[in-house]
Amino acid sequence: MNIPMLLAVAVLAALALGGAVFAFRGASTDRQRARVAAIGTGKSGTRNAKSADDIQKRRNNVQAVLKEMEKKQTQQKVRPSLRRRIEQAGLSITARMYWVYSGIAGLGAAAGALLMTHWLTATLLAGFGFGLGFPRWVLSFLKFRRQKAFTHEFAPAVEAIVRSVKTGLPVNEALRLVGSEIPEPVGGEFRLLTDSLKLGITMDEGIKRMYDRMPTSEVNFFGIVMAIQQKAGGNLSEALGNLAGVLRDRKRLVNKIKALSSEAKAGAIIIGAMPPGVMGMVYITTPDYMKILFTTDLGNLLLMACAAWMAIGVMVMKKMISIKY
Repeated sequence: MNIPMLLAVAVLAALALGGAVFAFRGASTDRQRARVAAIGTGKSGTRNAKSADDIQKRRNNVQAVLKEMEKKQTQQKVRPSLRRRIEQAGLSITARMYWVYSGIAGLGAAAGALLMTHWLTATLLAGFGFGLGFPRWVLSFLKFRRQKAFTHEFAPAVEAIVRSVKTGLPVNEALRLVGSEIPEPVGGEFRLLTDSLKLGITMDEGIKRMYDRMPTSEVNFFGIVMAIQQKAGGNLSEALGNLAGVLRDRKRLVNKIKALSSEAKAGAIIIGAMPPGVMGMVYITTPDYMKILFTTDLGNLLLMACAAWMAIGVMVMKKMISIKY
């Protein structure tokens, strides 16, 4: 083997040995660590850090919005005015007309009681009950019936908003579509909401007015979702879709509660109807036996006491079988 060949072999061997040493040790430990860290994290590490920061920021925004709304609701827990209760019942009369109708009902009931019993106390009680108590009961009944109809149609309305948003419609157009397609009272409330938005009222204020007209948990949930989406961002269709699922679950829960409590309600109705029913049958069969209760002062006092105790018993039984959800 000649000398040039030996030199070439030596050079190649030195290069191979140097490459091996460089591979196992590295030219610079700091640079190696930096490269390994860059390879290990890279863009995904930066993206994960930014994603975690965004999630934490959005969570803080959501908590701030919820605290603000809870504070506002706590400050606004006052008894609604008569005008507001008439509006919640779905009536279009004024407060003055309400008092006129109440006076007519009270005077009519007092006149009827005076002609039937010729007893001043019964006349005053009938006038007071039908003049003040009965109109308020009518308002409460109409309000409850309207809220029940609204709750029945609200989940389909939210699902209609979700479908409209997914197809690319703006939120205001989706609300307008619900107002024109969903039956009353949901359609009317959403029409009032879209009309207020056209006048420049913000979404939060519009939903607050909607909640004043229809104070239900469902409207409150809807307002919270819309407020969080506007102030904290997020997927509106997904949030409203989850809300629609929650509303349907609540509806199934209500139906289950009604089914489980139907036996207790039937028993309460039977127990409450037995005393006046027995009294009526005895009065029909032997009127002289019951006549003393209507012709003497002591009998009238006993009838009033029985009516009061019966009312207390009915209210207690109603409280026992009423389940809040």
